[in-house]
Amino acid sequence: MQRPTNIAYRILFLNTLAFTICFAGWVLNGVLVAFLIDNGIVNWTLVQAGWLLGIPVLTGSVMRLPLGLLTDKLGGRWVFSGLMLLCAIPLFLLSTTTHYTLFLILSFLFGLLGASFAVGVGFTSLWFPPEWQGRALGIFGVGNAGSAITTMVAPSLLIRLTGGGANPEGWRMLPVIYAIALVVMAVLFALFTRNKRPAGSGKSLALMLRPLKSIRVWRFGLYYFLVFGCFITFSQWLVSYFLNVYNTTLVTAGLFAACFSLPAGLFRAVGGWLSDKFGARRVMYWVLGSSVALTFLLLIPRMEIYSPGAGLMATQAGIVTQVSAGAITVDHKTYPLQARQPRPTHPDRQQLIFPTKESWQEAAVQPGDVVKKKQMLAQGVTRIYFQANIWVFLALILLTGISWGIGTAAVFKHIPVYFPQEVGIVGGMVGLIGGLGGFTGPILFGYLLHLSGLWTSSWCFVCLLSALCLVWMHNVITRMMKRGAPHLADKFERPGQ
Repeated sequence: MQRPTNIAYRILFLNTLAFTICFAGWVLNGVLVAFLIDNGIVNWTLVQAGWLLGIPVLTGSVMRLPLGLLTDKLGGRWVFSGLMLLCAIPLFLLSTTTHYTLFLILSFLFGLLGASFAVGVGFTSLWFPPEWQGRALGIFGVGNAGSAITTMVAPSLLIRLTGGGANPEGWRMLPVIYAIALVVMAVLFALFTRNKRPAGSGKSLALMLRPLKSIRVWRFGLYYFLVFGCFITFSQWLVSYFLNVYNTTLVTAGLFAACFSLPAGLFRAVGGWLSDKFGARRVMYWVLGSSVALTFLLLIPRMEIYSPGAGLMATQAGIVTQVSAGAITVDHKTYPLQARQPRPTHPDRQQLIFPTKESWQEAAVQPGDVVKKKQMLAQGVTRIYFQANIWVFLALILLTGISWGIGTAAVFKHIPVYFPQEVGIVGGMVGLIGGLGGFTGPILFGYLLHLSGLWTSSWCFVCLLSALCLVWMHNVITRMMKRGAPHLADKFERPGQ
């Protein structure tokens, strides 16, 4: 088995570090815009703020394809360094303005940082043999954790820079710090990496784009829409989810959301190792199957349902002589009532994992009423309550994030196997589709919430999407085996052979 060279390990380290810094800068608006609005520095509306959050994601997603193509043409050393230097300019200029239109344009420009993923994937894969590419791309993908780093570190930096609010204008140093980090990283990257281009880098543009005609590229893109696009979406969406569903504080909501996003980024390296060891196909079966199961458990909403229960009927005709909380008397016959049990003083403080049920009966007659045989004396009531326990919910989203993190590496393990000379362009397209998932996800989830009134409608969508990916993949593998292509299956089941 061929082992990677020392230069390959060095380039992997610098690629991962550069990607982490780029990803941290890509999501800067998520913290900065919230700070500016909350502190009254700007008076932007929520709609305007939403565009400021979405525009960088859109730019970084759309530009993954052309930058992946450029990486195959020129090599990652110059493309990655140039990208970081270019994006440092709008980040620096961001510190000079609070004018909405200019802020939006600058956000559009530094959003190019999101396209660094396609550059890094194409450049990293060139330095590693096929049996090591899953691990290498998985380790590179750990740079996704840059988003969690910004979420956790940037608020503390803003507090320091503004003197705890005494100097609100101190916020302007935050984008400057990010710009300086990009410039330093760009210089280090240019100095300590070595350029390399794939064997097909001299192809015409038409030949380089030919792989995009393959339906396989779009299938991989759909997988990535799920495991990466939905990861980006929920990294932002979960903050509002915890605030509205569980009434947590903003700080707590942010910490809980980080419990989802941080492990998802870190476990990408594990996904690369598992893909190399057990095969990407087997890992994707596990990822998609667990995604279906976990999101199915998450789609059950927090709810309280009242339904008719077992009632109480008169066994003989007569006149109601007495009605109390525990019984109804008709003539001389007493009918005991099922009373409602006293409720806890603070029911929300109970930690209930499974749905609970309670039943009781409420009188439907009054003293003096004449009743007939089999007439309803008391109406039965059943209350079903599902708390959607926050700790169970947290455990489920943690497992979902880990599963998707592993899946992001497994998806990209497929690309060098099927498209060894077009990793940049194919990886760019797959990354573009996944990035668009991160842009469209919050918009789609917002419409689903508006139409259904249920926060769990987002999990319902993801569950259906996971099932679609699983069925499509299984059908493709089944057809492949029927056509007599076991050698492709062997590449996934017994890597290295």
